[in-house]
Amino acid sequence: MDDDGGRLHRLELLSTILLAVAAVMTAWATYQSNQWRGETAIKYSKATAARIQSSAASTRAGQLTQVDIATFVQWLDARAQRLPRLAAFYRERFRPEFEPAFSAWLATRPFGAEDAPLTPFAMPQYRLKASAEAARLERQAATASTRAQVANQHANDYMLGVVLFATALFFAGISAKMHSLGVRAAMLGLGCFVFLAAAIWLLTLPVQLS
Repeated sequence: MDDDGGRLHRLELLSTILLAVAAVMTAWATYQSNQWRGETAIKYSKATAARIQSSAASTRAGQLTQVDIATFVQWLDARAQRLPRLAAFYRERFRPEFEPAFSAWLATRPFGAEDAPLTPFAMPQYRLKASAEAARLERQAATASTRAQVANQHANDYMLGVVLFATALFFAGISAKMHSLGVRAAMLGLGCFVFLAAAIWLLTLPVQLS
């Protein structure tokens, strides 16, 4: 009886320790899961905002391209009609971003050389700041979206940790209801195994403190 009494005492002590530590770890894992959920929301918000800005910049680039095309077509038409003053009128109204591409295009002798680009818009000098800004914002959105997915995975991992710690709590609690010392020890051992496995795994995850 003394041996059984001592064994029972040790099992009860281990069960109490496991219950206490598992409860603390459950709360910690829940906190971390919530923190990473918040981080996920922030990153997705940034990705959405960047994509909205990217779409606006892309629309602006399209509008500016239409302006460049319209003035270029008018210049081309005036030149074809041999109206130099009208052609000069449109040339003076080319946008600054279009002018380098147009000058480079003229340098290729497009009206005589067969291998010349068909329009200035095919020239590498034709660059729009709005297009570059749209591309930059799209990359920024993609980065934020990727980080949001990573944060969401961390949140899911910590939530799985909550489930595992709750399982350890279950085994620790139910072991106290067992009358057989062998069954009680087995339940408690299983609970300890689940707890240790979960704790070691969570140690490999990043921690979000703010």
